[in-house]
This record gives sequence, C-alpha cells and structure tokens, in this order.
Amino acid sequence: MTEIQEAGAARERDADEASEKMTPVDTSGGAATGEQTGPHSRRERWAVWWLSRSSDRTALLIWFFWQVASYIYLILAAPGRTEDAILDRFNRYDSYNFMDIAKYGYDGRPEDQDSPRLVAFFPGLPLLLRVVHLVIPDLRLALVLISLVASAVVAVALSRLSESYREGSGPWAVLAFFLSPFAVFLLAGYTEGLFLALAIPAWLLARRGRWESAAVCAAFASSIRISGLFLALGLVVQFLVSRDGLRAPRGWRKAPWLVLPGVPVLAYMIYLWNRTGDLMAWKSAEAQYWGRYPELPWNVFIDTWHRSLNEPILATSYREEILSAIVLVLLIIARLVRRNWPDVAYLAPQAVALLAMSSFYMSVGRASLLWWPLYISVGVVGSRRPWVMMAYLAVAAPIWAINVGNFTTGAWVG
Repeated sequence: MTEIQEAGAARERDADEASEKMTPVDTSGGAATGEQTGPHSRRERWAVWWLSRSSDRTALLIWFFWQVASYIYLILAAPGRTEDAILDRFNRYDSYNFMDIAKYGYDGRPEDQDSPRLVAFFPGLPLLLRVVHLVIPDLRLALVLISLVASAVVAVALSRLSESYREGSGPWAVLAFFLSPFAVFLLAGYTEGLFLALAIPAWLLARRGRWESAAVCAAFASSIRISGLFLALGLVVQFLVSRDGLRAPRGWRKAPWLVLPGVPVLAYMIYLWNRTGDLMAWKSAEAQYWGRYPELPWNVFIDTWHRSLNEPILATSYREEILSAIVLVLLIIARLVRRNWPDVAYLAPQAVALLAMSSFYMSVGRASLLWWPLYISVGVVGSRRPWVMMAYLAVAAPIWAINVGNFTTGAWVG
C-alpha cells in the first residue's frame, strides 16, 4: 500500500471514530443537552450520521437520476424494436436461468432439455431470489428489485471507497461507473450488482482494518460468482501489505478469517460432487454450453477478431469485447507500475479467466463493471482535472445509451 493510500485509509478510520463518538443533539425545541431524550434517539443519531455525508447524498442522487435516464432511454428505444413488457426488457438471457433455479432448483423446468447448464450459475442470487419471491410473487419483478437495491448500495460504497483514496473524488467515480458502457447490467436481473454490493464494502472494510467484516462480505460475494475468489485473493494481499493487517500487533490472529470466502465455493463444489460426481461441474457446464475452456490468449483474440468480421449482427458486440480486454490489460499494467499489489491480485486472475479460459472473448465487457480500480482512477483524476472526466463521458456515455437500447430490446451486449 502506498503512502497516499495509507493516509487515505487513516483518514477514513478517523472519520468513522469521530462519527461514532458524536453525541446526539436534542432538536425538539429545547436546549441542546447532548443527552439521549427518547427511544428513537439512536435511530435519529444513525440518520444524522448517514445524511451528514454529502458524498453519500450525491452518490444516491447520481444513482437515482441514472435510473430515470435509463428508463427514459428504455422507453424511447422500444418503438419498432420490441413490444415486450417492461419487466421482460430487463430480464434477458441468464436472468431466466436464475429464475428457473429459484423456482425449480438445479433440475430446472421439467420440459427443459438443457437443464444441466444451470449448475454453471452459483446459488447465491437464486437463493436470495427465492426468499424475495415469498413476498413478491413475480420473479421478474423480484429480480429487478434486487438489482435496484444492490445498485444503490454500490453507489454509496464506491463513493466511500474512492473518497478513501482522495477526498472529493467519490461522486466522480460513481458518475464514471454508472455511465460506463455496460452499466445496463446493473438494471438487469444479473449478478453484477449484487456481487458489487458485497465486494466493494468488503474492500472498503479491509482498507479500514476490519478484516472479519470484510471476510464475511467476501464470503457472501463468493456464493454469487466465482469472482469472489479473486476478491479473496486481493484481500489476502491487502492483509499482507497493510499496516492494519499482518504487520499490526497480533495481526496474524485475524489471518484465519481470510479463508472464509472460500467456504461457499467449496460447499457448492461438494454439492455438485454429490449431485453429478464432478467437483468442477460448474466449469464443465461452462465449457459445454458456452465454449469456456482453456485456450492460448492470442488464439482467443484472433478468434474474436474473426467473429467480429464474419458475424455482422454481433460485430459491434465483439469489438466492444476486444476493447474491454485491452482496457483490462492496460489497467493491470498501470497497477503494476504503481505497485498496487492488492489491485493486481484482484484483477490479474480475472484477466486469466476472461482472456485465456474461453474460446473467444465472452462477457469481458460485462465483467468491466467489476473493475472498480478503473472507476476510482477516473474519479480521482477527474476530480483534479475535469477535462479527463469530460473526455471519459464523451466516449462512455453514448455507448452506455446504445447498450441500454440494445439490451432492453433483445440484442446481446457484453
């Protein structure tokens, strides 16, 4: 961890300690006594603490108006392209796999001949969907609401994480994130929003030295995507290099907590072994149904490039995948130059999985939502040099709008 990062983390801890020590003030009309005056004082204290962060309020405003803009563009893009109901426009492709698992389990619908593919999807989101379904009968609505709430959590968490690097950068990072080219998947019934709602707080908690809480958040994230293991690796490296980690007095006592994120993955693999006799059944399903198997990186690039030339309907999508792959490689190189080892430990396994474990680039663009170091970098630089943010938005925002229109009308993106 660099000196700047350590200073930022210390500033965040000091702010937390100060907020915890704040005494509530009686604003009911009497003099301020600094004493609790009723059963709701703790709740009011929490509300005051939450609303006192202007960066949180700004992040939520960005999230809200991004939702408004997305719905406007969703409606404007529909005429002549789709007559699907609003909920169906958000729930495409993998969304129905999650709904099938939530309703029928991994056996899938009785008439589904390809139900073995379902084991490729980790159980975290379907389990949550099943719980929400007890209250909301429409699985489509339940899935969209999960993404809605999760994306709000992401907005605040990302803002706070960026603020821990540079004060005033939070809203810029949030703006860069929500107008990124593939942010439409934060609206859809996909795992990205829910994963980030757990992963970013885990990273932030680790920067504050709260390793137990970080490990718990990462464990829940691991139940949603295999990316949770990449997150866990980043946390381990952060623990090793942080002054609040292994180098802290008796810091080694907290090390066992970092094993926790692997437990959900191991539990799912044991379940698959009992069900199919294959510990890696999820990976086998990816290879069989989606062509995700090890391949030389240059062959993957060449295959994707040829697809972009020979499949006109998906040409734009394949080229977005290629550009996303280039961005990921450049991001990792930048982190290596800065010796930001936790970020490298989190990003590098993603590069291997996305660029060398598939016959062609698939979902690299969508995975870009998980690269929060990218958006924090844009936010930090943009807070100092606004023209950088303007240049970023000039490129990213139009692609975001096009992808919202394409995805919600049935075309594949990311």
